[in-house]
Amino acid sequence: MIQLGEVEVTKIVEWSGDIAPVSAVLPDTPAELWRDNEEWLAPRHWHPEADAYHAAVQTWVLRSEGKVILVDTGVGNGRARPQIPLFDHLDTDFLSRLAAAGVQPEDVDVVVNTHIHYDHVGWNTRADGDGWVPTFPNATYLIPRADQEWFDPRNAHRRSVDPLRLQGSLLVYADSIAPVLDRAVLWDGSYRIDGNLVLEPAPGHTPGSSLLRLTSGSDRAVFVGDLLHSPVQILAPAHSSCFCEDRAQAATTRTRVLNRAADLGELVLPAHFADDSAVEIRRSGPGFSIHHWRDAT
Repeated sequence: MIQLGEVEVTKIVEWSGDIAPVSAVLPDTPAELWRDNEEWLAPRHWHPEADAYHAAVQTWVLRSEGKVILVDTGVGNGRARPQIPLFDHLDTDFLSRLAAAGVQPEDVDVVVNTHIHYDHVGWNTRADGDGWVPTFPNATYLIPRADQEWFDPRNAHRRSVDPLRLQGSLLVYADSIAPVLDRAVLWDGSYRIDGNLVLEPAPGHTPGSSLLRLTSGSDRAVFVGDLLHSPVQILAPAHSSCFCEDRAQAATTRTRVLNRAADLGELVLPAHFADDSAVEIRRSGPGFSIHHWRDAT
C-alpha cells in the first residue's frame, strides 16, 4: 500500500506473465534500447532470452474521502476473447484477492475505466446465468464518453480494423459495457470524483483514453492507464504500442503527461508495469529517466 496524502493506494494483480515479443508489442523501439537497459528491465519487464514483454493486468484500489474507488477492472473471468487467446475464458481468483485487501464487491463506490479495452473493463461485470450483471452493485461506473461512442456497436462502421479485432471489441462491449450503462456516467472534458481525484482526457491509445490525477496534501500522482505499456517508453516516449488506435497522438499525449510528472514530482502509476509498478521520473537531457520505484502491494 502507498499512502499519498489522505489517499490509500493498493494494487490488486489479476494476472502477470509474458504476453508477446517486445518487437510485436512496441514495434518501433530499437533493439539497442532494450539491450542497453537490460540490467534493470530484466526480468521484471522483459525476458531477453525470449524477447518477451513481461507485464501485469491489475486494478488500483483507492480509498479517498470515505469512498472505495477502483481504477480499471482487468480481464474478468469466463469471457470469449478471440482477439487474444491468452485471455480467452480466463479464470482467476481476482475477487478473492480484492477481498484479501478488505474490499467486497458491495463496498465499491466508484469504478473508473480509463478506456474501453478488454483488459480494463472485464470485472465491470460477472456471469449470472446466461447473462452478465454488474460485479459492483453499489458503484457508479465512470466511462469516457468518447470511448463509449467509439466502441458502441452502432458505430462499428466508423472503425477500420481487422475482423478479429472488431469481433473482439463487440464482445467486450456486450459483456462488460452494455450491462453497466444504466449506472454509468459518460464524461468528457474532465470529471472530478472528489477533492483529491480528477479524471482528464489522454487520447491516442483510444479516442477516449483518460488519466486520473491525485492531489492530496503535498503528494501528487497520476494513473496513466495505457499511456505507458513499458518503462522503455519513459526513456523513449515517441514510441507507441501496437495497441494504440492513433500512435502519433498517443506519443504526443505521453510526452505531455511525462513533462508534467517530471515538473511537479507526480508519482506515475501505469496499468501494466509488473512488480514495482509505481515510478518517480526526472528530466534527463531532452528526455526522462527513472528516479525511483515504489510498490503498492
